[in-house]
Parts: sequence; C-alpha cells; structure tokens
Amino acid sequence: MKSAVRTGAFCLIALASIASWGQAAGSEDAFNSMASLLELPSQTASSATPLSLDEVERIALQANPELAVARRRLAMAQAHVPIAGALDDPMAMYRGWGIPLKNPWNYNAAQSMFSVSQTFASRTKRNLRSSIAGSDVDQAQANLDQVRLDLTVRVRKAFFGLLLTQEQVLVHEQHVAIAQHAIGAARIKYTAGSVPQQDILKAQIAMTQLAEHMIRFDRNAEVSRARLNTLLGRNTDSPLVLQGQLAVVGKLPAIETLLAMAYSARPDLAAAKVAAARSHKEQQLAAKAFTPDFTLSAGYMLMPSGQDFRNAYMVEGSMNLPWLNRKKHDAEIAEATVKATEQDAELSALQNTVRGQIAEALAETQAAQKMALLYQKQLKPQAEAALQSSVIAYENNKAGFLDLLDSQMRVVDLDLSGLQAVGEFDDRLAELQMVMGTTLDNLPQTSVEVK
Repeated sequence: MKSAVRTGAFCLIALASIASWGQAAGSEDAFNSMASLLELPSQTASSATPLSLDEVERIALQANPELAVARRRLAMAQAHVPIAGALDDPMAMYRGWGIPLKNPWNYNAAQSMFSVSQTFASRTKRNLRSSIAGSDVDQAQANLDQVRLDLTVRVRKAFFGLLLTQEQVLVHEQHVAIAQHAIGAARIKYTAGSVPQQDILKAQIAMTQLAEHMIRFDRNAEVSRARLNTLLGRNTDSPLVLQGQLAVVGKLPAIETLLAMAYSARPDLAAAKVAAARSHKEQQLAAKAFTPDFTLSAGYMLMPSGQDFRNAYMVEGSMNLPWLNRKKHDAEIAEATVKATEQDAELSALQNTVRGQIAEALAETQAAQKMALLYQKQLKPQAEAALQSSVIAYENNKAGFLDLLDSQMRVVDLDLSGLQAVGEFDDRLAELQMVMGTTLDNLPQTSVEVK
C-alpha cells in the first residue's frame, strides 16, 4: 500500500511538472531532462564475498597490526618472568700473589688461586621479584585486552557506518525507481496543462536532492570502507561488501548492571588493579633491602715451589651491610610507599571516572534509541499517512501540487533520517560498550526494514 501511494504521488508530481515543461521547451526535451536528472550512477559488480559482522571481527582480530604489537609485548613480558627471580651469574676468578717483579714470569714462586663464587639473595626477595614480573605480564595482558576491545568497537562502528550507507543507497534507489516509473507513466499519460513557475522550480529542486543524496552516500561509503579495510590490515581500496541488518535493541540494561559488568570487564580497570598490587609488592621488596645478600666462594690454591703443601683450597663468605647505608634504603622504602598510595588513588579515581562515563554513555545511547524508535514507529507511519492523504486530496483537486511534492519529499527525508538515527544508535551503543569494557551481544533487537 505504501509503495503504491509513493508511486502514485510521483506520477502526479511528474505529470504536473512535465506538463508545464512540455509547453515551454517541448515534451521530449522535458522528459529527457527529467530522466537524466534521476539517472542512477552505474554500479560495477563487486567480486568481494559479502562479510557479516562476526566474519569482519574475526579477520580484524587475526590480521590487525596493532593487535600483533600488543601480543608481542605480552610475549616479551612473559619471557622476563624467569629472569626476574633468577640468581645472579656465578663468578670465576684467578688471583696470583707474590710474583717477583724481577722475574715476572716465574709463577713457580707465586701463589695462584682459582675460585668460583655465587651471590645468594633471599628466597623472599626472589619470589617478590618474580611476582612483580608476573604483574607486568598481567598488565600486558590487560593492555592486549584493551587493544582488542578498542579494535572491536572501531570495527563495529566502521561496519555499521558502511552498512548504513548501503541501506541508504537502497532507499535512494527505491525512490529514484519510483520517480523513473512516474516519468515512464507520464510519457504515456502526458496531456497539456499549466502549473505555476514556482512549482516547476520546486520539482527540479526535489529531483536534484536525490542526486545530492548519492554524492554524500558515496563519500560516506568510501570513508567507512577505507577505515574498515585499515582495521582489517588490508589495502584501503580493497573491495568490501557487507551483509547484515541495522537494528535497535529492545531494552538496555540498568546502570547498576552496566557498572557491575564494567568493574569486572574493563581492561584499564584490570590494569590499574594490577598496577596497584604491583606497587605494594615493590613496597615489600624495598622493605627487604635490610636483609643482606650473601656471597660464597670456593677455590683451589697452588703454593710456590719448595712449600711442604703446594696444593690447597680456600672457602670464603661475604655479605653486604645495608644497615650502614640506612639513608639510601629508607628513601627507597619511602618512595615505594608513596608510589603505592598513588596507584591506589589512581585506581579509585578511575573507578569514579568509569561511573561517570557509563552514566553519560547510557544517557546518549538511550536518547539515540528513543530517536530511532520514534522515526521507525511514529514519524515514518505519520509521513506515509500524510502522503496518502495528499494524493487523495490532489486527485480530488482539494490540495495543490506543492503540498503533494512536500509530502513525498518528507517521506524520502524521513526514510533516510530514520536510517541515520539507527546508525547513530549503533555508534552510541559502540561507545557504551567501549566504556563498559565488553560487548552487549545478547540483547533483544528490533530490526529496521528498508521499505
């Protein structure tokens, strides 16, 4: 019914407009001018396989260069863990005593010693160092999760941006097809008549607007395609065709639910928690500075010739004396303590920021949702009803040509604005998922049909 109303409206518009043009410049020239104005740009068939959102996300997670960098940083942090808790390298030493200056090559007169030494830090220190290195791994993992989340959100925004332009082009083509059908009908039904000059000009403007729409759609499509190809790690001009449907979720979770999800899922919160725990471990390690490290050495000694016992061994033990350098270690402990309190404060501040971000993002998403549903459930049906009423009134000479034209163009604008509102909702929903740290994939959805 709605399609019939639109077709009839365009037929009446075309008839009223072309009649006057036919009087001024000849009917055939008028028809050709009108047809060229509504001509669709030629579309070359793309050989690209249509990709769904899941397929696009899978490709991005496999091929995106930023994600590869984050993975290598995680691997680097993991490789450092065994190093952090390991003992220092053993030391080998040779020492010669009593070598005569007048006969420097006479080692038979010297005492020669060969020894090996090893420094032992306490097990508690080494365990703390390993634990701190493990915290670095956890932070690298959180950073990887953040890059993955950021990539997923950007992919979704680019995906829905390109899908929106595809849907807008479909709407545009449907309206142009209706207009072309009207022109064809007008060629057959053409009769002489007259309308005011302003009606002709406004009809020209209405048809030119359809061409102006396509220019914007092409621009938006190219930008979204280049952005999405970049996220997929491909050349920006690679062919890309998407399959999917714009949709508005039926109901968004309450803010308390979103906050609970964010506190457990946000990678930057996880990284802040790990950083705070790491700073407390560093504080404990700094306090262990007053626990001395011990060095043990063992060696073989060769005494000068003529001695009763030329072969001997030696054992040596040493330790550092941190108590004699108290100012340094007290300062290290104070620094670690300040850093720990700073990390705790940063974690608390981030948690407070998260609450504000989710509240703002939820408000923006709810507003975009209401706007999209308003277009879909009220404005578009009202515009269709107004167009039907205008067609009936025009056919019965109770309304003017401009009223009919305005009603038709209002339907065109609302079709495109409705799609834009859904695209805005998808964009806001992606922003909400970014500040939550997780996706909302299990919410009931209301599909948006292209009519």
